[in-house]
Amino acid sequence: MEESRDGGIANGEAMETESQKGSTEKRPEAREKWTNKTEFLLSMAGEIIGLGNVWRFPYLCYKNGGGVFFIPYFIFLFFCGIPVFFLETALGQYTSEGGITAWRKICPMFEVNCHNISAAYTGLHRPDVDWSFLYNETDKYSDNYSMSFQNESEFPPFKLISPEQEYWFHRMLRVANSGGLGSVNADLAMCLLLAWVICYFCIFKGVKTTGKVVYFTATFPYLMLFILFIRGVTLPGAATGITYYLYPDISKLSNPDVWRDAGTQVFFSYAVCQGVLTALGSYNKYNNDCYKDCIALCILNSSTSIFAGFVVFSILGFMAHQLGLPMEDIASSGPGLAFIAYPRALSLLPGPQFWSVLFFFMVLLLGLDSQFVCVESLATALTDLFPGVLRKRRELLVLKIAVICFLLGLPFITKGGFHLFTVMDTYGPSGTNLLFIACFETIVVAWVYGANRFYDNIEDMIGYAPFPVLKYCWLFITPLICAATLLYNLMGSKSLSSADQFVPDWSYKLAPLLTLIPMVCIPVFLFISLGTGRGIITPSSDLKQLRPNSPRLTLFNRVIIKPQRSRHIQEDGEEKANKEHTSRV
Repeated sequence: MEESRDGGIANGEAMETESQKGSTEKRPEAREKWTNKTEFLLSMAGEIIGLGNVWRFPYLCYKNGGGVFFIPYFIFLFFCGIPVFFLETALGQYTSEGGITAWRKICPMFEVNCHNISAAYTGLHRPDVDWSFLYNETDKYSDNYSMSFQNESEFPPFKLISPEQEYWFHRMLRVANSGGLGSVNADLAMCLLLAWVICYFCIFKGVKTTGKVVYFTATFPYLMLFILFIRGVTLPGAATGITYYLYPDISKLSNPDVWRDAGTQVFFSYAVCQGVLTALGSYNKYNNDCYKDCIALCILNSSTSIFAGFVVFSILGFMAHQLGLPMEDIASSGPGLAFIAYPRALSLLPGPQFWSVLFFFMVLLLGLDSQFVCVESLATALTDLFPGVLRKRRELLVLKIAVICFLLGLPFITKGGFHLFTVMDTYGPSGTNLLFIACFETIVVAWVYGANRFYDNIEDMIGYAPFPVLKYCWLFITPLICAATLLYNLMGSKSLSSADQFVPDWSYKLAPLLTLIPMVCIPVFLFISLGTGRGIITPSSDLKQLRPNSPRLTLFNRVIIKPQRSRHIQEDGEEKANKEHTSRV
């Protein structure tokens, strides 16, 4: 009897050991963390500081009243940009999840928040990276302007085309003003492939490689900016350009378009509402002081934008001085500033090849940084959704994402691809989508999950309570400003038609789809969640709560939303009640 009993015990222990091994094999790999704080800060800086700081912000300042533009810009920054930026970063650090599963943990109803659709848009429409590979200095062209005839059958009318414009439109892009996209430019396709190959090898190992790459890609552009700044401010005419950049036009403040441009610039340059900040924050240690990190990053981002304006307009002022042209004819926006106006200015400097190489290498790094961090956030979201399957196959997942994005990027480098880029840049990951998502984010955290409870979570992580104004920004100020700007944006949306630019017919059909597809995801999933029944606003039991019995939201010492029990507590209570009922019967 004893032998059989001992044998049974031994067999049972063996079975338990085998079952434990099996469960260990099925268990997903442990989630990675940043090696140190520097890797996190540089990765965040690499994402939020990009081409929008170099070519978009300086032009918006010039367009919207110079130094006066700083007033609406900083209002949006303090009351919308910083609160949402900190909210997403803290949410990722608190939940240790990516852009989808982080919201599932605090509010399952808001699980699909179209973050990654916006991130995919942002990662796709980045042909500027491969443009910078192919672009060469233009000083070998003559200073004479060529005539581009709009009608070949007769001499007039005609317009003057500079050598830089000729090179940009007819050598680089080979733009064809036809109804279709046309054929793919082979040399640009090779550059696009090279960009995605570099992107893959930067992130295929996860934060282990990403954290090391950003030591160079996030810091080198600052060295380039500083060198170009020193060279620019020492040129004749630089003071004219800087004055033109900062000259305040008070009358512009009464124009609602100025405020709209300020809001969209803040949301675009800070990479909010794309799931990227949540993904990068999720690799932090639980007790990392993400509050001070976010404040430092916000100061760095806005300072870089303002500093880039001095770099750009000092050299553009020199260009105006050399050519004897007014600044109105020099300054341009978008890719035109980086690939037409700025190369023209560099070609007038002594040793133009050296300055051109520095500038376009900086453009390349700024684009690559943002590109591979967007792909990193998408890979993080997918691996967190299916950790048991994808976490062990991360390299293959990143490879598939890179291949798909490369194929989807090919239409942008066709002969009609520049028109597609213009439509995507205006209506894709635009301010409209980001403002819409920001409204829902702040409402869910402040009014559904509870602003007090989220404050307690942050206090538990960093050891102290953040600035109390943030709570009221999430509750009232941020959603109201975002909603008002969103309504104005929808009512006064920009037209694609232009007197001096060809617009294909298909762009009028594509533009509303690009705006509506990310926005419609949220209400559709909300209705689906409401049909499933209970637990749609109950946070996960895995989340640590500092004060589980405290109200979720209080205003002026009044309880607005009572405490909420987590899922496992509710289930245990129901099970206990059922047992008591059964025992009584």
